[in-house]
Amino acid sequence: MRSCPENIVSRIRVAVDMDEVIADTYGAMLNWLVGRHGPRWTPEALHGRQIFDVLELEAAESLWSAMHDGAFFADLPVIEGSQAALSAIASRCELFVTSAAMEFPNSFGPKFLWLRRHFPFVDPLNIVFCGDKSIIAADCLIDDNVRHFQRFGGQGIVFSSPHNANVTGYPRIPHWSKAAAVLSEIFPGAI
Repeated sequence: MRSCPENIVSRIRVAVDMDEVIADTYGAMLNWLVGRHGPRWTPEALHGRQIFDVLELEAAESLWSAMHDGAFFADLPVIEGSQAALSAIASRCELFVTSAAMEFPNSFGPKFLWLRRHFPFVDPLNIVFCGDKSIIAADCLIDDNVRHFQRFGGQGIVFSSPHNANVTGYPRIPHWSKAAAVLSEIFPGAI
């Protein structure tokens, strides 16, 4: 069995979700819907709710179809501050990007290329496409969806998104400018 260099072992391992954490998938879905079905949905109306929970059947089916095509994920906007924050985290921690991409298998290629374009400092071997995030061996997982924390072995940290506004019980990163402070509170000296 190989041994790891001491500086790697002492660094915390941070897993970060992609959609709605570093990629503005929520905003892209809302823009897509408004562009094709008109301005029937506002961020205020969706506050605390998943987009698919409020859509009429026709709109839900058309959005679901577009997302299954995979190309939907190719040009997502980058969430403000995520590049600088993840670069800083990567300089002090072992960083992984973990995306539960199994719902949209055609998204793998576009998501991978998107990550390489916008986050070139993330080692391609540290990009993980999975279904159940409990398989991720990390000290913490920053994710917008708390269902991923239920069987995850580390500390779940909620990244704020309109749909999770009412979620409590976990540390929360309201925006990327606060990430280092939240991680430092949980893991003193790590960041």
